[in-house]
Amino acid sequence: MSTENKVTLNGELRNFPPQTTLLDVVRALNLEPDRVAIELNRAIVKRELWPGTTVAGGAEIEIVQFVGGG
Repeated sequence: MSTENKVTLNGELRNFPPQTTLLDVVRALNLEPDRVAIELNRAIVKRELWPGTTVAGGAEIEIVQFVGGG
């Protein structure tokens, strides 16, 4: 049994421990949860679902940061 899940994060292969949630991924990347959107396996996941959404091995995650400015 593997101790890590291999996932594709923004096109790059990464390893995360089992039971890692989307919120855990955001925190591991030192991102502000209010400033990002997450797509898991080509479907947008609402922010309120991140704490309960675990990342399985083979998952594809895209994280987009919102940048302010003018």
